[in-house]
Amino acid sequence: MPAPVNPFKQALREDTGLLTGLWVALANPHSAEICAGAGFDWILIDAEHGPNDIPLIAAQLAAVTRHPSHPVVRLPMGEPWLIKQALDIGAQTLMIPMVETAEQAKLLAKALRYPPDGIRGMGASLGRASNFGRIADYAETANAEVCLIAQIESRLGVENVDAIVATEGVDAILIGPADLSADMGYGGKATVPEVMETVEMLIGKIKAAGKPAGIMTGDPEMIALARRAGVRFMANGTDTWLLANAAAAMAEKMRGAEAADPSAAPKTGGYS
Repeated sequence: MPAPVNPFKQALREDTGLLTGLWVALANPHSAEICAGAGFDWILIDAEHGPNDIPLIAAQLAAVTRHPSHPVVRLPMGEPWLIKQALDIGAQTLMIPMVETAEQAKLLAKALRYPPDGIRGMGASLGRASNFGRIADYAETANAEVCLIAQIESRLGVENVDAIVATEGVDAILIGPADLSADMGYGGKATVPEVMETVEMLIGKIKAAGKPAGIMTGDPEMIALARRAGVRFMANGTDTWLLANAAAAMAEKMRGAEAADPSAAPKTGGYS
């Protein structure tokens, strides 16, 4: 029995259209499962800025398995030992932030793959990746199904984009306009003309190299630019933003309803 097919990698390869995603940073299996069942093509379990560790990521991966939304795991850094743990608990697609050189990209690509193509340690039979050893030929087939997304989000990364994209084993690139704009001296203001032009240039270079480009942005101008330029996968929001805004909207609605008519307060949605 081979390693499970990676549907996200397959969809990128077959160019099935824009893949919609959601950042998931609440570090909770229940919320991850709710988001995975909402209809997104992929969700991003964020361990860079979300309070996640390996056991919490493992619990979220297990929680979302019955939904078609593919879980991408973003690690806080590209350390081979951490990549090995993330893969062994069942992650197939990893996103690594702040990739800036071809040398760094090459190490990441090798860390995701077993020899002779890489340096991943043999031992997945201890974890979820091989269904705890029940997938007998997991190690022989896993390399074809892992997916590495390198994030370009700095001036140095922009300078080295051609070499990063050309690195064997880098499957896709995600552009981080917030960090990029900060590194360019604009304090996170991603829609200034210089940043917009840089993002458009990056998407063009990534596409020209035959690799899928992605982006995370909630700004309407950047969303429109990214769609026009031809990104293949995109996230426009986060679970934390959705919860914070929905909670604030309900609180405001309740205050308004009570002021007008206490009996007109909104229903609780069937729970008590």
